[in-house]
Amino acid sequence: MKCTWIYTGHDDISHFADLEVPADPSTGLPPDIPSTGVSFRDSVGADSNVFHTAPRRQFVVGLSGATEIELADGARRRFGPGDVLLADDTTGQGHRTRVVEAPRRSLFIYVPDTVDPRAWLV
Repeated sequence: MKCTWIYTGHDDISHFADLEVPADPSTGLPPDIPSTGVSFRDSVGADSNVFHTAPRRQFVVGLSGATEIELADGARRRFGPGDVLLADDTTGQGHRTRVVEAPRRSLFIYVPDTVDPRAWLV
């Protein structure tokens, strides 16, 4: 399962990284990942033109619509239905979020600190 990770680097700036959550060869399924809660959100217009951090560690799964995330270095990525993002930049400068295809519906899955995505780096 492919996933994009937004994390805060040692420079206090958010960065993108590509992750691949491995599947168990015997079942073809990825491992269970612990979570601490789930929420849904509908976004009709622009979310934030200012830099902000993620409110908590969370997977964000696009269900409909699309959003674009921009980092301080100008890097941008677009996320649509089925895309999975691990928003982990809870400190530092953060990122900007813009709805580019409305309405956007998202599923948020809260991730505890015990989950270490570095093992999934591509």
